[in-house]
Amino acid sequence: MSSNAEKFSKKGVRTSYVSTVIGISLVLFMIGLVLGGFFGLDNVQKQAKESLQGDLFFKAEMNDADIKQIEQELKSWDQFSEVFFVSPERAIEEFSGSDQSAGEILEIFEGENPLPATIGFKPKAEHATKEGMEKIKKDLMAAYPDQIDEVNYDKASVESVNLGFKQFVFLFLAVAALLIIVAVAMINNTIRLALYSKRFTIKTMQLVGAKPSYIRKPFLVQAIFQGAVSAIIGLGLLMTLFYALNNTLDAFEISYSLQSFLLLTGSLLVIGIVITLISTWFALNKYLRMKLDDLY
Repeated sequence: MSSNAEKFSKKGVRTSYVSTVIGISLVLFMIGLVLGGFFGLDNVQKQAKESLQGDLFFKAEMNDADIKQIEQELKSWDQFSEVFFVSPERAIEEFSGSDQSAGEILEIFEGENPLPATIGFKPKAEHATKEGMEKIKKDLMAAYPDQIDEVNYDKASVESVNLGFKQFVFLFLAVAALLIIVAVAMINNTIRLALYSKRFTIKTMQLVGAKPSYIRKPFLVQAIFQGAVSAIIGLGLLMTLFYALNNTLDAFEISYSLQSFLLLTGSLLVIGIVITLISTWFALNKYLRMKLDDLY
């Protein structure tokens, strides 16, 4: 009978431990979703900014060879993520949207292509601002005053990308703060419920003369382990979600640099361990201060 009771008790402890880890993992997954979104937002913003395009139009006397020479020179500029030559044939295809429409346009102009050769460029993210694009335009006109006729880019798109992400960041941070507060409260409640089932064990150790530090030690060690395991599980769930989203979304790719991934991993580990430690500490102190009659 004693053996059965002991097995039942161990099974209950294991079940309580697993349920606590699962509960904390799900909460850390929520926190990781917020942090991952914040770290990933920088990459998405970079993709959006570097998708902006400008065009260089040249004076009539410039031929394709001269324009290609300038293309090679511009590729060494640190303001650009991409520089490419656009032939008249490619230009009319992009303008018309199809080979059939291109043919119709050529017929209107009696077989002559009205579009000149140009150079397209995409700025690096740090230069894809209103001020940055204006500086690029001035630098290009200063470097090639006798070759470039006009530098053209969509100013509305530049302003829209930068303003849109600023508004999104403020909204994101507000939602993130709310979710993290809720998540911390849920982890604290999960730890308190787990320790509630062990309140008599804690009080028994105290009654037989165990010091508070001795009583706390195994619970705090367990809290560290629970926090670390929960963070790893939460990170695994998070990476699975991001992988699924990358296979679903075509517009943007959710990716992280090694630094961002390590920062996300470290943040989840620290948050998981610190919150479980603090929650365990305060819950233990509550039961250590309780009188025996108050435990019932």
